[in-house]
Amino acid sequence: MKILFISRAYPPTVGGIENQNYELAKWLSEIAEVKIIANTRGRKFLPIFAPYALLRALFLMHKYDALLIGDGTLAILSWIMKIFYKKPTLCVIHGLDINYGSASLGVWYEKILIKLYQTFWIEIFIKSFDKLIAVGNETVKVAVEKGIPDEKIVFIPNGVDTEKHLTQSAKADLEKIIGQSVADKKVLLTSGRLAKRKGVAWFIANVMPKLAENFVYIIAGDGPDKENIQQAIKNNKLENRITMLGYIPDEAKNVLLNTADLFVQPNIKVAGDMEGFGISVIEAGACRLPVLASNMEGLKDAIKDGKNGFLVEPENAQAYADKINELFKSGSPRELFGETVRNFVLANYQWKNIAQQYLTEIQKTINENLKSQISMSNKI
Repeated sequence: MKILFISRAYPPTVGGIENQNYELAKWLSEIAEVKIIANTRGRKFLPIFAPYALLRALFLMHKYDALLIGDGTLAILSWIMKIFYKKPTLCVIHGLDINYGSASLGVWYEKILIKLYQTFWIEIFIKSFDKLIAVGNETVKVAVEKGIPDEKIVFIPNGVDTEKHLTQSAKADLEKIIGQSVADKKVLLTSGRLAKRKGVAWFIANVMPKLAENFVYIIAGDGPDKENIQQAIKNNKLENRITMLGYIPDEAKNVLLNTADLFVQPNIKVAGDMEGFGISVIEAGACRLPVLASNMEGLKDAIKDGKNGFLVEPENAQAYADKINELFKSGSPRELFGETVRNFVLANYQWKNIAQQYLTEIQKTINENLKSQISMSNKI
């Protein structure tokens, strides 16, 4: 099978979609012939990349069996390609591809942008795909609510390279990164893009004050909610218990994932935003780090309660505090549950298995497309 894969979000740019697209392309290339057209220069380069990718795709598509696009931002390419080719097109959708604009924003130009997106991107361009591959069941639900036929959508979870982040690290390595001792401390960790929906500021303001002084919280990553998080730390006088590292290289991130006691993903509901899946939580699980997460949106697909982590009611501070104390009652959650967590990730989220699911769905879509063309020819 020959697949043309277009990604507008690709490393070295950092982000969840970037990582997902890279791993998907990498592992699909192990089992199929994949040509990758990728934007490696970030969002600012997108106005140049989009027409470039379209021209290359128009020139190359005759050699390939299917077109796969890494997220809905470039959905217009599918619509245009359908004018010139009868080849099937597929798209990975991550949440905001479908849910963008659900919030009622007050600024007039934002309302115009939302109306244009809902009218053109969803109603015309995204619906032009033969198949949408959703990374979470919540995304499937929202897509159906937007009028996309459910037979056009399939759920395939994100995967993880289960060896990529494993290191032989000790608490001494962790102390070098954060610049302080963690002796007799219980270490909580959040890593990833700091968007409001991640609930980090909420967790600091509502849960950390309920925990004993020996609980410390490390936050690795950067993003638009950074200032709110800093303010929450200041307002609650938690400077001695919370460390914000900002963006860190993979080597440091790997140390954190292999030495912290518990990963927390305390997502909250934010209108117009949603968690498509949550790659960070399965990366943590691959490193024997149990996860405590909000029971909502794509996190429900990534975390199976009692298997690779634990789920609690979103925005219930007491439930979070009680569950954290319960998990630490007999020692570090890593020591107690780490091996079970990693084994579950190995069985369910390895990229080599996820890529095979993608390949199966792409082949199915190709076959359906051929049948449709034959049927049309017979009618003529």
